[in-house]
Amino acid sequence: MSIEKFHSSRLLIMSLVLALLPTQAWADSLSAANTSWIMTATALVLFMTLPGLALFYGGLVRSKNVLSVLMQCFAIACIASVVWFVAGYSIAFSEGGRFFGGLDKMFLIGIGEDTLAGDIPESVFLMFQMTFAIITPALVVGGFAERMKFSAVVWFTVLWLLFVYAPICHWVWGGGWLGEMGLLDFAGGTVVHITAGIAALVAAMMIGPRRGFPSTPMPPHNLTMSVTGAGMLWVGWFGFNGGSALAANGDAGMAILVTHLSAACGAMAWSVMEWVKFGKPSVLGIITGMVAGLGTITPASGFVGPLGGVVIGISAGIVCFFATQFLKKTLKIDDSLDVMPVHGVGGILGTFMAGIFCSTQIGAFSGQGPVGVDGQTMGAQLGVQVTGIVATVIFTAVVTYLIFKVIDVMVGLRVEEEDETQGLDIISHNERGYDI
Repeated sequence: MSIEKFHSSRLLIMSLVLALLPTQAWADSLSAANTSWIMTATALVLFMTLPGLALFYGGLVRSKNVLSVLMQCFAIACIASVVWFVAGYSIAFSEGGRFFGGLDKMFLIGIGEDTLAGDIPESVFLMFQMTFAIITPALVVGGFAERMKFSAVVWFTVLWLLFVYAPICHWVWGGGWLGEMGLLDFAGGTVVHITAGIAALVAAMMIGPRRGFPSTPMPPHNLTMSVTGAGMLWVGWFGFNGGSALAANGDAGMAILVTHLSAACGAMAWSVMEWVKFGKPSVLGIITGMVAGLGTITPASGFVGPLGGVVIGISAGIVCFFATQFLKKTLKIDDSLDVMPVHGVGGILGTFMAGIFCSTQIGAFSGQGPVGVDGQTMGAQLGVQVTGIVATVIFTAVVTYLIFKVIDVMVGLRVEEEDETQGLDIISHNERGYDI
């Protein structure tokens, strides 16, 4: 071989090696195990909304409105996905101020196959977060079910995600001020459950009760459907909480364990309360207690141990049971599907209790030990938790109220009385859920 050919061959080999270096470096920093788990968790969280929450809510309304609820959940999944693509993800997770993220990732610009978020592809991370952005406004549907115009639901989804959900997500998880303070919210006590509960309460108060409430009974039309949806929610919640570890590790495993225990204990506690108060435990009660247990453990799931999960679940079943009775029977607020007393109160309770059960000061009930900023004391951590709760409640209530005011001027919030009597399935979609 001539000297010229030898040098040419060597240069070709060196060029090939250099060309491979970026790909190899990316592969070395990416965790295939973590990526696989978060992709699985993403599917589980989407499964919570479609079909889980849709079936759960669909069975709880009257038969003349079942398709409207299914349609709202499905449409929200579509709309929220596009909003997240256009600006939601950028507002929540781009570098910006302490209260509002930047817009440099609008339309997901700059995110490619080799873009990482930690040790997983950023495409996987943003898709996981997208499923949270989908289910949160879908939860709010329960507050205004059976009486809101479909056009108002569409506008609510767009505006609420941009001006309530995404900013609070940035506060807590995107580098904002609550995250800097050390707020403990592992999977969405403030970001998901408090925001959804408060928004549902505001909606219920602004739009008014359903015709006939509270004198006319409005029982669920298909509890079989609701139980099916509840089971899907329970399974999907393993991705919701376990996936929030963003890794296939012990944190994810413990989060799934305490999530399961809290759901079981919440369901049993609610059933016991009904048994004592009304003489019989109900199917509706046991599935509602399960959801209360799941929502309440969510912010604490990555910070507590099994005993802490059991106590949180029992507390959720009892506290949320009384909250439901108080809202409907004492205050006479028609939060149709109990979003505020279950998700809102559960999120508040769980966020507060995360500050207690994370501490090693309580022995066997503790989780990972002192967490937050500089390993601060339980009292200091509880101060942070209360700050996060109060700030989330006030901001969500005020901005949601303003959003509904704007929508009311634009398209109106509520259907006409005769339309509500006929049912939203026919009025909004010209279809019936049942032909019998």
